[in-house]
Amino acid sequence: MKRQLTILVIALLASVFTLTAQERKRPDLLTGHDKEGEFKFLPIGVAFYNLENLFDTINNNDKYDFEFSPQGARQWDSRKYWSKINNMAYAISQLATERTPYGPAVIGVSEIENITVLQDLVKNEAIAKWNLQIVHHDSPDRRGVDVGFLYNPRFFKVLNVTHHRLFIENEPEFLTRDQTCMTGLLFGEKVSLIVNHWPSRLGGEERSAYKREAAAALCKQIADSLWADDPNQAIIIMGDLNDDPHNSSCSKVLGAVRYKEEATAHGFYNPWWNKLEKEGIGSLAYKGQWNLFDQIIISGNLVREVREMEKIHQPNLTYSRCEVWNRDFLKGQEGNRVGYPLRTFSAGVFLNGYSDHFPTQIFLSKKIRPRNRDAAPKN
Repeated sequence: MKRQLTILVIALLASVFTLTAQERKRPDLLTGHDKEGEFKFLPIGVAFYNLENLFDTINNNDKYDFEFSPQGARQWDSRKYWSKINNMAYAISQLATERTPYGPAVIGVSEIENITVLQDLVKNEAIAKWNLQIVHHDSPDRRGVDVGFLYNPRFFKVLNVTHHRLFIENEPEFLTRDQTCMTGLLFGEKVSLIVNHWPSRLGGEERSAYKREAAAALCKQIADSLWADDPNQAIIIMGDLNDDPHNSSCSKVLGAVRYKEEATAHGFYNPWWNKLEKEGIGSLAYKGQWNLFDQIIISGNLVREVREMEKIHQPNLTYSRCEVWNRDFLKGQEGNRVGYPLRTFSAGVFLNGYSDHFPTQIFLSKKIRPRNRDAAPKN
């Protein structure tokens, strides 16, 4: 009997320590004040990462895919593939912060070959504990790359997913990545996220600009349709846009403004504009020139100043800050690419790096009154 009691006490103590450890993994509530008095707010991360040619080793389309096969120019074998998976999983794991120890609630991704590579990625031990779920769709892109989402089901519940094809007038043969829109509840608040990988600058920035402007027009059309259905919801546009914030596709067609006070509830604010032009920080570099193609653009109703000006009470989410995740381990340390993103290959040589793009992340906050102390509400 004494032995049984001892075992029971040990089991109870173990459960207490387990619960304590789990509690430490919950999002940290921070304190703020407004006209109604003290409140708590919950930090929330939303990220985007171009995974730079995350291909498996199987040649499926006999063209571009052959390059990423054991017989191709890159000799893309299992060793290189799993090294790439390990690197990308570690990089994603480092998107967690002291205030968001669970990592981003949602991560948009691009340059992925298929759902299989994402399944391998989320099972990696570096991020497996987050139990990330996948939204993926096969696009008609000639290179065979797609966009997708990874999301933490503790913090985001999917309500609907749609995919949107880009058509270029008078170019019926043109094929590129579809835009994927995922609508759901982010910590209980309705948000639609649109992940993009706009057409490249192949042929020159100016000569190819009309394709990205068409992609921006499609994205704006998706957003307008979402607001027609629910005017109160928030919208987040993310992706590798292959343009900077000041380019016409972002600033004019999409209408993403540089300053918060210029935004409207059903317009867009682009926090990356000043990041690039004032601070000189980019997400990728080419021939000594930094660009910030990897953007996360938010609807005006996520901006506190816009809500106050237009007397909007929803959504209960507020934009806080943005960051290019240019950590040292993601940078080249030697040669002529010191400080640039440490990519997988350079001039055909396997570098065992991460990506030619840095990840980007924005932080939102959700206001929680003292009477509601559940930091992670069940969706």
